Amino acid sequence: MTLRARFDRLGTAAKLLLALSLALLPVGGLLVWSALGDFTNVRSTIAAAAGQRAALSATSIENLIARNALALRVAANAALNDRSAAPCSDAAATLAIAPAVARRFAIEQGNGQPTCSVGDFSDMVNPPLTSPGEIRLWIAEDGRSLLLRTGVAGGSATTRLTQTELASVLQSEGAQYSSVVLTDGRRQIALIGNPVQSGDKGTAYARPIAPGSGPLDIRITTPERSITAVEWALILLPVMMWAIAALLSWSLVNRLLTRPLRRLQQSVTAYQPSDDPQILAAQDVGHAIEIRDLRDAFVRAVARIEETERGMVDALEGQRRLVREVHHRVKNNLQVVASLLSIHGRTADSHEGKAAFSAIARRVDALSVVHRNHYAELEENQGIALRALLTELAQGLRSSAADSQRSLSIELDVTQASTTQDVAVAIAFLVTEIVEYAMLQGSTKPVEISLRRASALTGTLAISSTVLLASDDDGDASVPPQRKQFERIIEGLARQLRSPLERKLGQYSVDLPLFPERA
Repeated sequence: MTLRARFDRLGTAAKLLLALSLALLPVGGLLVWSALGDFTNVRSTIAAAAGQRAALSATSIENLIARNALALRVAANAALNDRSAAPCSDAAATLAIAPAVARRFAIEQGNGQPTCSVGDFSDMVNPPLTSPGEIRLWIAEDGRSLLLRTGVAGGSATTRLTQTELASVLQSEGAQYSSVVLTDGRRQIALIGNPVQSGDKGTAYARPIAPGSGPLDIRITTPERSITAVEWALILLPVMMWAIAALLSWSLVNRLLTRPLRRLQQSVTAYQPSDDPQILAAQDVGHAIEIRDLRDAFVRAVARIEETERGMVDALEGQRRLVREVHHRVKNNLQVVASLLSIHGRTADSHEGKAAFSAIARRVDALSVVHRNHYAELEENQGIALRALLTELAQGLRSSAADSQRSLSIELDVTQASTTQDVAVAIAFLVTEIVEYAMLQGSTKPVEISLRRASALTGTLAISSTVLLASDDDGDASVPPQRKQFERIIEGLARQLRSPLERKLGQYSVDLPLFPERA
């Protein structure tokens, strides 16, 4: 089945839903793609800004380290060069006037042996040696502070930047981070959050800390900008609008058009001609004014059709009465003609004249019998009943026979069957010719007339008589002219029945059309 055929088989609501889907879905998809592109651009912009803030935060850490290294170097140089008996006290006094630097420190000799300290530096194990001007950075053993050692002339100085001090620098930047970690390759200190684990969502920035020697790196992770439920709703809003519009259109068409039309179709199918058209007018077909107009138009059409049918019935009844009247008048006229022939026949001077008048009267009477039976059957419109026709015809033939011919009897064996007027006329004349021929031949043997159905639509009329035993060979010179005339008439009547005349020993038969039997 082709796509066109499948589409044609769909209902109107389904076709509308499919058409709206094909028309609006590309637009909705384009809008969704545009919204996703805008969100991607926004996220890229946010990520770039987060990278810039991470770079500023790393620079702030570097500045803190550089500021502490410079202040410590200045204080340690002054204390060691003055050969003070209490270098840590002198260095502490120098650092006290420096803003935003650590106050805990330790001073070492050139070989790394501690000279004095302010604060606890017992966690330093094998600290690296530094040359004058050099800076060393490493993570304390407990992972809670960053140790900074700077070399000065005659020794070195070490200070501690705690986790809190380092984190405060980041917090002062106002940036939101998932985690910030300092690492020296062996240990790490978490300034904000926890170290980034594999699979964590977020954008990581890693860069080395410039001041000092040693692999000290800072790793900053910013939270990934994800799409919220509200943003998803805004992104999918065109698709939702398309879906709502398509479903709403389908629902409206189904409610206002398809269902009312289906109800109207069911009402029209169940409507019978005998029903009142107002039954259709009372059907609920919804709120669509076009469907109501269609229902009212159909009611008006049905009313007009029924009015026309009533007129046709009245006209048909008038025509039937007219036809009955015509047949009645024809029958009466034929009876009048038969009566006149009978009267003139009785007053004829010769025997031949009387016989001719009688023969003509019989045929006119046979035609009158056909019209009378056809007139009687017009009420039921079932054709002419052959049993009644042949019975009445036999009675008429016997009553019209001369006194010397009335000894001839006519025996009937006729089944119930009906046929058309044309066939009935041919049958009546055929029976009349054969019976009259038997009368004229002076036969005293009965004439047997039978009618049997051969099928649902045909029957066989058989007429048996001893007068039919004679040869029907027209070429035989011994055949009298009266017999030849009789055979020609019988053949002509058989042709009117559109059936060959079957001749058997003393019997003539012919097939004729019949109406189906009544149920």
